[in-house]
Amino acid sequence: MRLTKMALAVAVSVGAALSIAAVPAGAAVAPQTSTPSTIAAYTGSAQDEANTKAFYEAVMEKVKEKQAAQPGIQSVTVYYNASNAPSFASEISQSASIWNSRVSNVKLAATSGSGDFAYYEGNDTRGSYASTDGHGSGYIFLDYAQNEQYYSLRVVAHETGHVLGLPDHYSGPCSELMSGGGPGTSCTNAYPNSTEASQVNSLWANGVAPFDKPELTKVR
Repeated sequence: MRLTKMALAVAVSVGAALSIAAVPAGAAVAPQTSTPSTIAAYTGSAQDEANTKAFYEAVMEKVKEKQAAQPGIQSVTVYYNASNAPSFASEISQSASIWNSRVSNVKLAATSGSGDFAYYEGNDTRGSYASTDGHGSGYIFLDYAQNEQYYSLRVVAHETGHVLGLPDHYSGPCSELMSGGGPGTSCTNAYPNSTEASQVNSLWANGVAPFDKPELTKVR
């Protein structure tokens, strides 16, 4: 979910050419190049939630492979590649540290290889978002304009929350990371609250747990 308008697209045209070269070939949605402008407020949709779930499940497919190789694993490390988002290197690293300090059943670690997901940057009229090609490969796209309007570390940590299984909740307070842009541009909280951290730990209990928690799948 993006802070203001997060559109996850799952398998729209896996082989479609993308308008920004940095975004991986085969990704489902082509970022729509634009000049920085104000991004309209967004309140979410059932489709957004379905797509958020799909991105999480795509990452989980890779995690299951790790679990199969290490039966009984209690904590899973999810690797990310941030080489295609150099402008946000600091925020991405801080975001990983934030999540690693708040949850125990899953850890985020940087890699220079393919990883489990990747970060990309550029201009897109839809703002920042997480996406999957429907075949286990996912990425987080960070929009320049949105990261100028909102607290950038909150944007990155919020989008990363989708990788860990959390949906958008725009009506929440600033203290809730997944409320995204709901509280407005003055909100600078980049930390998940205790409830969000508990949800992530529950989802990743014993290495991996089904994405079937009612509170994470209801339409908002």
